[in-house]
Amino acid sequence: PPQDWLMVAVAVALCQALIPLPCKHEPDFYGVMFDAGSTGTRIHIYKFIQKDPVELPVLDNEMYHAVKPGLSAYKDNPEELLKIAKKTIPEDEWKRTPVVLKATAGLRLLPEDKANALLKEVREVFDESPFFVPNNSVSIMNGTNEGVLAWVTVNFLTGHLYSNTRRTVGILDLGGGSTQITFLPKSKKTVHSAPPSYIAKFNLFNNTYQLYTHSYLGNGLYAARLATLGALGADGRKFRTFYHLFCVLTQKCFSVILLISFSRRWQIICYAGYKLCYYEVMKVIKGIVHQPYEVKGSSIFYAFSYYFDRAVETGLIDSSRGGRVEVRDFKKRAKEVCNKMAKYRAISPFLCMDMTYITCLLKEGFGFKDNTVLQLAKKVNNVETSWALGATFDYFRNLNIH
Repeated sequence: PPQDWLMVAVAVALCQALIPLPCKHEPDFYGVMFDAGSTGTRIHIYKFIQKDPVELPVLDNEMYHAVKPGLSAYKDNPEELLKIAKKTIPEDEWKRTPVVLKATAGLRLLPEDKANALLKEVREVFDESPFFVPNNSVSIMNGTNEGVLAWVTVNFLTGHLYSNTRRTVGILDLGGGSTQITFLPKSKKTVHSAPPSYIAKFNLFNNTYQLYTHSYLGNGLYAARLATLGALGADGRKFRTFYHLFCVLTQKCFSVILLISFSRRWQIICYAGYKLCYYEVMKVIKGIVHQPYEVKGSSIFYAFSYYFDRAVETGLIDSSRGGRVEVRDFKKRAKEVCNKMAKYRAISPFLCMDMTYITCLLKEGFGFKDNTVLQLAKKVNNVETSWALGATFDYFRNLNIH
C-alpha cells in the first residue's frame, strides 16, 4: 500500500539524518578517529560492515597515518590528516562519517587554558570540513577511558568479545606522557584490594564488564625520562627550571653523561651501568604504581606502543611479526644495552634508561614475575593496537564507562 512506502521513505530519511548509526539498508559505514598523543597525531579511518544490527559489526579495514610532533606542538596536524580522510572515504559518505578527536597525556599535561585554546582551533577545522561533526567531537580523554578503550580494541581484534567464555586478555600501553594497565579480574580479591577509582564498569553489546584499569600520568616513557633526570616531578606536571640539557655517550661510563643546568646550577650525572640506572628510575615508580593482586598469576597481557618499539630496537622481536617475550627478557636486554652502550649508540642515547625503566615498571611497578609472558604487538589482524578502535565503538554504541 502507498502508506507503507511512505513509512519506509520516512524511516530511511530519519536514518540518514540521525547519523551516525548505520542504516539497515546501508550496511557499510565509516568512522574517523584522531589520536592526539604527546609525541604525534594519528588518524584511524575505519570501514565497518553491519550485517546484523544486534551483533558486533565486522571491521572491514583500517587506514592509519601518523604525523609528528604532537598536537601541543603543531596544531595544524588535524587539517593535514583530514586531507587523507577525503582521499580514503567516498565523497558521498563524507556527510555521514563522524570525525572525532581525542587528546591524551600530551594535552592533559598542558595548562588548562592552553589545552582548551588548542581544542577550540581543532573544532573550527572540523566545522569547516565536509564530514559529520558530532557534539563533543573534540575533547581530552581521561586516563580511565584510555585504558578501557584500548582493552576493547585488543579483545575485539583477538576475538574475545565474540566468545561466551568471558576469557579475555589484559593490555599494557606505554605512551610518551602516560602508561595504562587494564584487565578483566578473575579474582574478587583483585577488585577488593584495588583503590575504588581503579575499577571501571561499562556496557558493550548486551554484556557488562568490570575492569581493573588505571592510567599513570607522568609515567609515560618521555615523562619518565624527565622525572628520572630531575627535570619533571613524579606526577608529570611540576617542571623544574632547567636551561640546558646535553647528552654524550662514553665507553668509559657505559651510559649517558648528562650536563644539566637546574635553576642556573650545573651538575653532572653519570649512570654507570644497569644497577645504578635501575636505582634512579625506581624513584619514579616505587610508591606511585599500584600492584594489582592478579598480575602475579597467569593472566595474558598484550603490550604495545613503546613496549613494542623498544623491543624491536633492541632485537627482542621482529618489527613485522611482533612476538612473545618474558619480563626477564627485557631485564636481560636492558643490562646488555647499559653495559655495552657502544653497540647501541646509534639507536638512541636514552636506550639504556628506556629499557631499564620498562623493566622496573613491569617488575617493581605492576609486580609481574620474571617468567610472565607478554605478547608484543603493533597490530592485530592488520589493525593498530590502540584505544582508537574502542573509542569508535564507544561513539557509535555509547559504552557508558563509569
